[in-house]
Amino acid sequence: MYTSKITGTGHYVPENIVTNDDLSKLMDTNDAWIQERTGIQERRHIKKGDGNSTSIMGVKASKMALKNASLVPKDIDMIIFATLSPDMYFPGGGVQVQEMMGMRTVPALDVRNQCSGFVYALSVADQFIRTGMYQHILVIGSENHSGGLDFTTRSRNVSVIFGDGAGAVVLSRNGEENSGILSTHLHSEGKHKDELSLQGPSTDYWVPEIIADNPQENIPYYPYMNGQFVFKHAVVRFAEVIKEGLAANGLEASDIDMLIPHQANLRISQFVQKKFRLRDDQVFNNIQKYGNTTAASIPIALSEAVEKGKINKDDVVVLAAFGSGFTWGSVIIKW
Repeated sequence: MYTSKITGTGHYVPENIVTNDDLSKLMDTNDAWIQERTGIQERRHIKKGDGNSTSIMGVKASKMALKNASLVPKDIDMIIFATLSPDMYFPGGGVQVQEMMGMRTVPALDVRNQCSGFVYALSVADQFIRTGMYQHILVIGSENHSGGLDFTTRSRNVSVIFGDGAGAVVLSRNGEENSGILSTHLHSEGKHKDELSLQGPSTDYWVPEIIADNPQENIPYYPYMNGQFVFKHAVVRFAEVIKEGLAANGLEASDIDMLIPHQANLRISQFVQKKFRLRDDQVFNNIQKYGNTTAASIPIALSEAVEKGKINKDDVVVLAAFGSGFTWGSVIIKW
């Protein structure tokens, strides 16, 4: 059986910077309130007419990843696209990337696991390569949140958190022993599905029903989050799934060279860092400037960490995510 390794990373974020002060002009909030609760200082939003969409940002991140892997589009055997904000209800973003990049008629799979989407997608890609079915797989996480957020005071607990952007990696067949992706670990707990959700429109609740049933102060087509509940579960599940991954490979917390957590909330990352007694240089966070980009957050952070020279050969790199579903997971990598 083969193993897989990340051979190229890439990311893209829109040029339009939205600061906390900018949001304070739209809702009852301020920079201190946002930073105290989330650690976020600014985020990137697609600006109407800038030519971006979820799939287009995915293409831009993918081109960078391919270049860094010294590959071209025809080398890719499969696309796995993670997002909760596709350009269209259907088809998904994967086929749009395939078309825009002029690829062969390779399979394109879309993953809908929200904040855990990239970890799930990477796990799926790893299995396809381990079985020998494919040699190079493009794994993308991309999100356009800004077009679907409620920028009024009633939704400030959610809308100040999220940003737009995309990240991508090329996962390739590995010729080296004891390196690359060592293991992946995935979980879910659907009983908490309503605590972080967007419930309409859906096949159970289409747009005409929503308009007829709901006054403007109760709008189910904007995201809902029970922030404290999510936070309490996130810190527990992050720790559990990181420990699970380390134990599966005979590793200890002290063996971690770089932890890249999903950028949900800086306070969550700091809690996990403290629990594992990691130094600042062992954890990579960029939520301060990008906000929570959901499925894109880990690949953006990973790409930036590689670009800045913070990850070196033979480093133990841990990716971990928690989000809507609830779903959570980890990936243990020997770089």
